[in-house]
Amino acid sequence: MTSGGVFDVPGKTVEIEKLDREINRESFWSNPDRARQITRERAGLGKVVQQWHAYRTELDDLSDLFELAGEDAQLLTELEESLKAFQSRFDRYEFETMLSNPVDPADAIVTIHPGAGGTESQDWAQILLRMYTRWAERRGFDFKLLDLLAGEEAGIKSATFEISGEYAYGYMKSEIGVHRLVRISPFDANSRRHTSFASVFVYPDIAEDIQIDVNPGDIRIDVFRSSGPGGQGVNTTDSAVRLTHFPTGIVVTCQNERSQHRNRDIAIKILKARLYDIKLSEMNQEKRKIEENKKEIAWGSQIRSYVLHPYQMIKDHRTGMETGKVDDFLDGDIDDFVEAFLRKEV
Repeated sequence: MTSGGVFDVPGKTVEIEKLDREINRESFWSNPDRARQITRERAGLGKVVQQWHAYRTELDDLSDLFELAGEDAQLLTELEESLKAFQSRFDRYEFETMLSNPVDPADAIVTIHPGAGGTESQDWAQILLRMYTRWAERRGFDFKLLDLLAGEEAGIKSATFEISGEYAYGYMKSEIGVHRLVRISPFDANSRRHTSFASVFVYPDIAEDIQIDVNPGDIRIDVFRSSGPGGQGVNTTDSAVRLTHFPTGIVVTCQNERSQHRNRDIAIKILKARLYDIKLSEMNQEKRKIEENKKEIAWGSQIRSYVLHPYQMIKDHRTGMETGKVDDFLDGDIDDFVEAFLRKEV
């Protein structure tokens, strides 16, 4: 176990005590935004320290049991398995404590858009959608499709979905950027090689205690008839909703629910998540606003390349990490790449 860094328990305790003194001041809630930020930070630090003590106690108990086991081979084998399981859980805890952004533990709202290339890129966007769906299933996260616009021939024109689970946003933020695919096109009668692009953007699903005020006068709400799959009645009523936020130019659509009211609520939720992400970027002088971070969905701006022909390899251009297990990766086995990027960023 580490004695310093994120596991500097005395240092974390001092930070907690400092925050507690600020929370107990009479004027604490005079600045609600600042107060919410501090209480969230306090809760996060408290959880880290509490879990560390729990792991410390568990390790001490295992150590005592090893001493008591003596030469009992069966008991020693069982204890070794317990220690391996402990190490695996502790390694995961150690990594998660490195995710220091206040919204890293939040759920994630993800959007996928194909680049230029019509059906080719739209099919690639759908492959990415499936990959993240399978990844969420592997991790035991909940996956909910919020909005989907199907392509005319195949694939998707856009997709918005929510992944719910502890540190879902902290993990998924590693996927922000342009993803490049090279393959023999299944849509080309001459079986030529094609390069396709799709972009992924991730926003934190902000907690209820974080206030994001949206002026109704800054929003235009349009309703229209839903298109594409969705079950009986999806094309017979004006249930789809499009929000346009004038100050930022953000446009959000939601048509996956049959109820116009429900689609509106989800669209507002997505809008608030994107506005909060911009707010965080503004507060951090080392970052630009997320809308200014968007690169052209084309050659040279990709974060990761997926090559299926003439050889099979996936390479992350930020970390240099590679794998030839393309089928496993596209089936959601992406954790090694996600963690390599996040460890590099910490």
